[in-house]
Amino acid sequence: MENDELQKIWKHVDTEISHWSKDELNVLLTSKVRQTINKFLFISGASVLICTGFLVFLIVAALNRQTDTIYLVNNLTLAIITVISLFIGINFWHQLQGNGYNQPLISWLDVRIKLLSKWLTGKYSSLYLYIIPFLYLLTVLSIHVYFENKHFFEVLQTKESLFGLAVATPIGLFVAFYGAIKIRRYQLRNLQFLKDLYARLCDLE
Repeated sequence: MENDELQKIWKHVDTEISHWSKDELNVLLTSKVRQTINKFLFISGASVLICTGFLVFLIVAALNRQTDTIYLVNNLTLAIITVISLFIGINFWHQLQGNGYNQPLISWLDVRIKLLSKWLTGKYSSLYLYIIPFLYLLTVLSIHVYFENKHFFEVLQTKESLFGLAVATPIGLFVAFYGAIKIRRYQLRNLQFLKDLYARLCDLE
């Protein structure tokens, strides 16, 4: 879809470029770049909100289970990971948004492409594959124990709870991985769109 959109944009530009000023062309391309960058900002902003809401739950749940040491350790581990994720998400959102008014579009876009490439295809880009199972297990235990209104070990000793966890875990992991992979592919398509647009801009220089 992104490649088709790029072809339509450039077909229009190639046809009408002689009638457009440099400023008009820059406005068109800036608009397309901003629209694509905003897709990344939306996902980043949504992750920040989710992390914030989850952190609130972990704190409230821990305060209501102050005598359950294992549960507190479980929630503290999740809270630390969530805070780190929250910090990374806010920092990424800030870097990606930036201020492009004091530099050419091509320079501004180059910086964002490098940032996104590092995030999506860099050294730690596949780390989520290993983190998801660990986070999923701790999160399910945290939520399940909280609503069971029992101590951590009591829940794990209940056959019904163990059966429910055994059945739900594979399904939950499948959904989690499926969602993560779909979002990643969507982001990679948008990144490729920006790279193609950047290449076209370089050709116009």
